[in-house]
Order: sequence, then C-alpha cells, then structure tokens
Amino acid sequence: MAGNFYSVECPDCENEQVVFDKASTEVACAICGHTLARPTGGKARIEGEVTETVEAR
Repeated sequence: MAGNFYSVECPDCENEQVVFDKASTEVACAICGHTLARPTGGKARIEGEVTETVEAR
C-alpha cells in the first residue's frame, strides 16, 4: 500500500511544506523547526493544517 503526499501549513510560521502521510520519522518545519508530523507506526499524526493533496497513490 502506498501513501499520499500532503501540503501542510506550519501553525507557527505559515510555511507550506510537503509531508508524506506515513512518515517514519518526525518531520520538522524547514523555517522554524516546529514538528509537522509525528510517526505512529502507521499513518503519521499531522500537526499542521493540510492545505491540499499533492500526490495521491
């Protein structure tokens, strides 16, 4: 099973960054370092606002 890529907006600095929905490591914002996604063993917990699906598989 493949996952999806989402464009996520950082709640602190409003930077948009692409995040994989099954991330196996923490994903931090490239600008301010706020954690955008945390791994849970399956789908990652997204901690920003998902603005769009970049690539659905």
